[in-house]
Amino acid sequence: MTRDHGKSIKDDETYEALRDKGASKQKAAAIANAQANEDQEPSRKGGKAPPHEEWTKDDLYDRARELDISGRSDMTKSELIDALRNR
Repeated sequence: MTRDHGKSIKDDETYEALRDKGASKQKAAAIANAQANEDQEPSRKGGKAPPHEEWTKDDLYDRARELDISGRSDMTKSELIDALRNR
């Protein structure tokens, strides 16, 4: 049975499924709430940004700074990509 997560989670079933698959609470809530919003289409393909592998290390670092990813200054390009994808 799906648990009620309160008013902050709009689609409890999706939230729980994402958490079971290992998504963070923040990510699961964002996706569940977007799917419950008729004005958003989270399953539709997003922007036209190139894959992270095509970004420069400086660009990856800048994005990691925007997202406040800790330890970014010591990360390699590969580690920055992993950190951004797992954010």
